[in-house]
Amino acid sequence: MSSKFWAELSSDYEKLFETEIGYDVIIYAGEEQYVKEIHAHSNILSIRSQYFRSAFSNEWAEKKDGKFIFKKPNISPQLFNIILRFFYCGNIELKNLQGSDILKLLIAVDELNLHPLVSHIQEFLIKHQTEFLYQNPTEILETVYQYETFTDLWNFCLENICKEPQVLFNSDRFIYLKAPLLESLLKRDDLNMEEIEIWENLLKWCFTQQNIKNEPSKWNKEDITKIEKALQRFIPLIRFYDIDPIDFFYKVYCYKDILPQELIHDLLEFHIVPNIKPKSNFTPSRKTNFKSTLIEPNNVSILASWIDKKSSSCYNRKNIPYKFELLYRLSQDGNDVKDFHKNCDNKGATIWVAKIKNSLQLIGGYNPLDWDVSWAWKTTADSFLFNFPNGKNTYAARVSYVNSSQLAVFCGDSHGPTMGNLTCYNNNWCYNNYDSGNRYSKIGIPTNFEVEDYEVFKVIKK
Repeated sequence: MSSKFWAELSSDYEKLFETEIGYDVIIYAGEEQYVKEIHAHSNILSIRSQYFRSAFSNEWAEKKDGKFIFKKPNISPQLFNIILRFFYCGNIELKNLQGSDILKLLIAVDELNLHPLVSHIQEFLIKHQTEFLYQNPTEILETVYQYETFTDLWNFCLENICKEPQVLFNSDRFIYLKAPLLESLLKRDDLNMEEIEIWENLLKWCFTQQNIKNEPSKWNKEDITKIEKALQRFIPLIRFYDIDPIDFFYKVYCYKDILPQELIHDLLEFHIVPNIKPKSNFTPSRKTNFKSTLIEPNNVSILASWIDKKSSSCYNRKNIPYKFELLYRLSQDGNDVKDFHKNCDNKGATIWVAKIKNSLQLIGGYNPLDWDVSWAWKTTADSFLFNFPNGKNTYAARVSYVNSSQLAVFCGDSHGPTMGNLTCYNNNWCYNNYDSGNRYSKIGIPTNFEVEDYEVFKVIKK
């Protein structure tokens, strides 16, 4: 059938909808003074909707004077007319509706089992009503959570809240968030917050829910039991090993009475005993755009702070002003120096990080200039070397900025990342202390060592 006849057919059905000729269904949409009587045809409704088809076939719809009667106080007359027009004409107009009305329409079409419309309206909300979705994140998340078919909208809301969690966590309604919703958020590996902030917000939520003051020294046994019960489902979701030692002592350990004693013991051991690894059953660190197999998000904020010559406490995961794009990984891209140059030359500023074999120790450096094969020293006052003696644990991290700017970075076709006294020649590594640290200060990098793996990242200003 040509599009001309389809258009005529649609127009005829639209006229039937508007003139109401031969209607046998009366729908009372809205409630109280806003109720409006709407007329429709049972054959159209039953063909277009499983909801109405069941109502007519099972005879659970009220019938009066030969007409079916439906009362839909939860759907406004305006929205019901939009739905009926879709039944008759296959058209639905959303662009003139407010975001809140579109969400109400989505709920209505879900009730009427209009699955194609459920997908269509979700897509429209995501594409054209982003601002509305951000305005009331808690309410929208709680609304969407109630409907299994709203998966696209649910995933969109969760992903965007995880990108900018302060939109939700700083809102007045966060403390009233339902427990299953908070659990869904804390399970996410992409929740872009410092772990200590996640912990503090969880406590704030818990104390509000239980109506208990944040004063551990004044808690009685009943208070402790209530808090333990409220937190039980959330404790395994907190990445406690990613909380630095100072925050652990002042912001976690002080709540030891409400935490599992085995966990407290493991965390104390981790922070006190040198080179101890996290227990095998710990929850892995949350993911960031920094795609590294060697270092964690906490390391990234420190590296960004060092690039700007600020203290390690300057940046956190939320406000890092740089993106780090993986250029090269030895174990993945080849272990020849040529592979390093193929992936890293002429890419601008880079950070590299290497894991020393048979240890937890991570070393690396920042080169604000290009790598190349010029076989020459490059001059800069902004490069640095760093050392994480305890690996991913940021405790005892050390940095050394270049002292002799003319001997900051060396480039050659047989050299990998070579800076000052630290040399990578054909993937043989050493740290020669022949100038007593005049190029870079001593920071505990061993004289001779083997590298298990190393990565190079392009540093991009956001």
